[in-house]
Amino acid sequence: MTAGVDTPDRRGRTGLHLTGLDLDGNPDVTVREVELLASDWFVLRATTYDRRRPDGTVTTERRETYDRGNGATILLYDLERRTVLLTRQFRYPVYVNGHPDGMLLEAAAGLLDEDDPKTAIRREAAEETGVEVGEVTHVFDVYMSPGSVTEKLHFFAAPYSGDRWAGTTAGIADEGEDIEVVELGIDDAVARIGHDVVDAKTIMLLQWAVLSGPFAR
Repeated sequence: MTAGVDTPDRRGRTGLHLTGLDLDGNPDVTVREVELLASDWFVLRATTYDRRRPDGTVTTERRETYDRGNGATILLYDLERRTVLLTRQFRYPVYVNGHPDGMLLEAAAGLLDEDDPKTAIRREAAEETGVEVGEVTHVFDVYMSPGSVTEKLHFFAAPYSGDRWAGTTAGIADEGEDIEVVELGIDDAVARIGHDVVDAKTIMLLQWAVLSGPFAR
């Protein structure tokens, strides 16, 4: 008996070894076998499939995929004051991979869970910054690490107002979140890209904001 296959895992799921077996959108790819490697919280699978190459030969390939669900992120901006609202929190994966202290500057973000993207990002904005977001603008959807991670991230932007947010803390204590709210001028934020703004989704939102978003000239 394997948790996540024929008995429920920690999140009550079964049949996790079946994902992908019914894919038929690409006639050159036939999924043969899906092996569940782990499902402690998110899901790690190894999938074996046949792929017909452009020259007609067929190769058998095995790839691992990490499924953490889809997510959403949002850039909160004040057009009049030319500011954006970001968060700073500890991220162990970047810490163990060379970031000096693991404290990452980011746009608010989170997993969709059972919500639609707009509902999810309003929830995450409130939890991580304290800002209750009204109408949101959909920017684009992106696969963030398509070589191994299945996640699709939905990007949004929305205005905020007031100067009372900077320096406040937010997050859900029961989930171990200890989040600092950081307000930056948009020019300062863009200048920090590659220095202390090294989170991909945040960089993408900042660049969108000045190229074709609210701060575009």
